[in-house]
Amino acid sequence: MELTPNFQGSFTPLAGPQSYGTLEELVSAATQNSSQLPIDFMSTHSITTEARVVPGDQPLTLEATETHSGICYARCVLNTQKQGVVVYLPLSQRGPFWRWEPGAPRTLLEALQDPALSDRLFTCPTLPWRSLILRPQYEIHAIMHMRRTMVKIPSTLEVDVEDVTASSQHIHFIKPLMLSEILAQGGPFPLSTEILEVPDGPPIFLSPWVSSLHKGQRMCIHGPALPPWRILASTKGRKVPRHFMLSGAYQGRMRRRPRDFPTAYDLLGALQPGRKLRVVATKDCEEMDTEFTSLAMGDRLEVLGSGQACGAHGTDIDVLVCQRLDDQDEEADYEEMEEDQERILVPLYYPGGFVEEMNDGRRYSLVDLTAHFSLPCEVKVVTKDVNQPADPLPSFLGLRLEEKITEPFLVVSLDTEPGMCFEIPPRWLDLTVVATGEPQGQLGGSVPRATVHELTDAFYYRLRKLPVLKNQEPPPRPPKNKGPTEQKKQTHQESGAKVPSSQVVEPQPPQLPTPKVKTLPELAKDRSKVYSKIPSHRNLKQAKAHAKGADAGDHNYEEVSEYFQKTL
Repeated sequence: MELTPNFQGSFTPLAGPQSYGTLEELVSAATQNSSQLPIDFMSTHSITTEARVVPGDQPLTLEATETHSGICYARCVLNTQKQGVVVYLPLSQRGPFWRWEPGAPRTLLEALQDPALSDRLFTCPTLPWRSLILRPQYEIHAIMHMRRTMVKIPSTLEVDVEDVTASSQHIHFIKPLMLSEILAQGGPFPLSTEILEVPDGPPIFLSPWVSSLHKGQRMCIHGPALPPWRILASTKGRKVPRHFMLSGAYQGRMRRRPRDFPTAYDLLGALQPGRKLRVVATKDCEEMDTEFTSLAMGDRLEVLGSGQACGAHGTDIDVLVCQRLDDQDEEADYEEMEEDQERILVPLYYPGGFVEEMNDGRRYSLVDLTAHFSLPCEVKVVTKDVNQPADPLPSFLGLRLEEKITEPFLVVSLDTEPGMCFEIPPRWLDLTVVATGEPQGQLGGSVPRATVHELTDAFYYRLRKLPVLKNQEPPPRPPKNKGPTEQKKQTHQESGAKVPSSQVVEPQPPQLPTPKVKTLPELAKDRSKVYSKIPSHRNLKQAKAHAKGADAGDHNYEEVSEYFQKTL
């Protein structure tokens, strides 16, 4: 039976630590140890005599030794429940026999942890046996040479153990470590190590320092990289973009470039409180919902905020509140022109494109740029990092800073290039190393550090799938327009009456459709400034096109009217 360590029964030891092969050995040992008869003992097996059968594990009292017909016998008393029965056993009776020395009751853990009670017989009132033997099951934890994990050997496993201490004095048992374990332990730094294993899989960095890591290479770990955040960036103006990871310690200087916004929803994400956002429309787009104003390529807008408006189908639509700008707005005072400018509403699902209108010639560091502007951000690296031996970023026409990632890195250097340091992410490149114990100097401030790593395409898209980076929802979809079939069905349902087939309906003269007038919905925050008018800055060509479209519409109505008259 298997017992749990918290077993509540009590165990009383019954026998001594030594067994005896015959009764003669038991009597001889008791006499030599200055013990006097009577003594208590028991046999682990049943003993058959001429008079009766003595059951095993039954306590017996040996009172004296007697000789009958030249044979020595032990006079024993078998204590039964009713009375004591005298039994004569020859001294040559084979056992094994155990001395019975009842002790104080013990718990299960006390009986197992006492070395003097090892392999002793116990009795437990909770269990159904007269006596029992406790044998613990345990595990041996050991370390093996050049193995990182702990080896666990159960006591039920039959293994051969050989002591090789004398012949293996030259072997020093070491425990390999992972870079993630060194980072979690927090040092001590600097730490001289040797690479035991490089994880399998596709490469993540295209940097020469990281791609040259191999087994047996000596590496010094100087400590965690500060600051702990990184920036994902991609090149602009190339058919096949390249992807980079910039350290927060990057010292290059950047100049902002105009940002591209594919939809109005992207404008909402780039809007920051206290900062003006002016954009220019990059293509014409006639709004499908006639309640909103269409935009033409070249229209200048200033994004003021977000709101809600009522669409053509009576549903609330999220919109951007914008102000249309004229060419003279840059020279005129903004407060004086504020009341005279036209405010328009642009739905967030607007499919047109926009480009940022900016005039910023300041050179920013990476820290200042991420602190004052939201990502993504378009930049041009104008000054390379002096600590970077070969900074590739200034050679590109543009760079798009996409995401900010907070991930701990370790600053390391190789023995082949002790004067150059670079950063390794233990989460994505967890090397197996072993400490060599060689002394290393502190990392000097003048030692250059590689702060730009080019990423492989597979690893870049793997980073973009991280849950931390999925913080932006897709833009809303435009409402569906009702086709002629749905409108006819809705009109028929609203009438609520069915016309019998036998009833004759008098033909009615056709009603010409009334053109809809484009109006702007009211805005809850500022209703006084929301109105509809024909923009004064539209050129003559656009006005003629608008008039021509109106004439064409009137001509179509006449054709429909004539067609219905002929049919009737």
